[in-house]
Order: sequence, then C-alpha cells, then structure tokens
Amino acid sequence: MTVAAQQGFAEVNRTRLYYEVAGSGHPLVLIHGGLMDNTMWDEQFAAFAQCYRTIRYDIRAFGQSDLPTGSEPYSMYEDLHALLKFLGVEKTYMLGLSMGGSIAIDFTLAHPEMVDALVLVGPGLNGYDFTPGDMAPLFEEEEAAYERGDFEQASELENRIWVDGRGRTPEQVNPAVRKHVYDMNLHNYQRMAGKDLPEPQKLEPLANTRLGEIRVPTLIIVGDRDVQAIQDIVDILAKEIPGAQKVVMRDTAHVPNMEKPDEFNRIVLDFLQSL
Repeated sequence: MTVAAQQGFAEVNRTRLYYEVAGSGHPLVLIHGGLMDNTMWDEQFAAFAQCYRTIRYDIRAFGQSDLPTGSEPYSMYEDLHALLKFLGVEKTYMLGLSMGGSIAIDFTLAHPEMVDALVLVGPGLNGYDFTPGDMAPLFEEEEAAYERGDFEQASELENRIWVDGRGRTPEQVNPAVRKHVYDMNLHNYQRMAGKDLPEPQKLEPLANTRLGEIRVPTLIIVGDRDVQAIQDIVDILAKEIPGAQKVVMRDTAHVPNMEKPDEFNRIVLDFLQSL
C-alpha cells in the first residue's frame, strides 16, 4: 500500500526534525524506538493514513534529524510539541514504541490538553530502574562492541536482544525485519560515533511517579518475547494508568508492529475506532 506523503524538515527548538505526513482526519503521531527511525512504521504509515492524518518523524539525533549540539538543554517531548505546533496540530492520538513510548508518556503528562488517546508499545518509562536481567551478557557484549567501534557487531547484538527476544534464535525471526532494524541501528551508531552528544532532559517529576495523572484512553501492547524489564514496565503501566488496556502479541518481541503488521494494525485501529 502506498500513500502520497508530505515530507520535509521542521526547523524548531534550534534543530531540524525530519517528518512525513499523510492522510486526513484526526491526527495520529507515530514515535519510533531508540536506535531506530521513522521507517520502522513503514507497515503502519499508509494503513493508518487511510483513516487518520498520520505523522511520523525522526527524533533529534536519529534518522535524518539533526544531532544535538553544544550544551544547550533540550527534551524529546518538547521537540515533539514544537513539531506538532509547526504542523498545526492541536489534538492528537499518540503511538510510541520503546523510547517513543516514554516520550509519549512524558508528552501526555506535560501537555494533557493535546492528547486524545495513547498507544504504548513495549514502552520505556522514565524513572523506572531498568535492569537487563537474564539478557545481561548480551547487553555487556553489545556495549563492549560499541566501545571498540565495532558497530556492525553492536547492531547484530541489538537484534539479538530486541528483535529475537527471549527464547528465540535469529533463524526463528523474519530476516527482513532483522535486516531493517540492523540497518537503522547501524546508521544511527555511525552518525553518533565519536561525538559527545548531550543527554536530553526528562520531565520532572519523573513519569513513573505520575501515571495516575494520565486520563486518556490508553492501550498497551507488548510482545511475549520482549525482555523482562519491558514486561515489568507494561504491568506497572497497566496497573497505574486508570482504565488502561493491555494486549499481548504472541511470538513477537520488541517490534511487534514489524513482525506482525496486519495483527498489530488491526489491534490499534480497533482501539482507536472504538473511542
């Protein structure tokens, strides 16, 4: 499925953010995961644009967006706020995966008047003490590979952790999905290499202490093969966000939208169209 898309760079918050917009109707913004870019939504963008004004973009430092520079503070959720204002969006549905999920949560807490519904996919959560658990050896190998400049090996190890997930071998996972995630990871690693990039600021107080403030319909999706820390975050969100719904997608890990796009799209669209 193809769709005519507007694309460009928004010059906001002293940076340039790459974005694409397609479709019409109520806005729906897609926020990618860490070390990925907007193309992780390739199987969603055109499908969702049949029903909504669908926006995807590259977070600062990722994909085609500018790297952060200097010591001037910035935050990912306020970058998103500036992008939406640039695009004339006053209210939106918000869908974020992994780091994109934590951005969506922070944004909803900071700008509750702009969010009509929240879809969180294997989300991060600022303030949660992430521990690698039984994946610790792979995390350590990945960090060592990155530190010695072996970005190809680091990207493959990222795949082992996040795409293969718990209890699966690489051979059990769609090779096209693995290659796409590997390519996104490698591109971002190579862009960031050797640069002293400032850390983005997080919302204060941290989101993990404020989940009860979220008052919009919320759907949480998680792959059953995702790492234990993500499973734990999902359980916290499902318990503490009032009225949140949880859906587990079988035989998928951290990118269920890429592994089983038809099932994922149906789950999301059924939720949004029930509002």
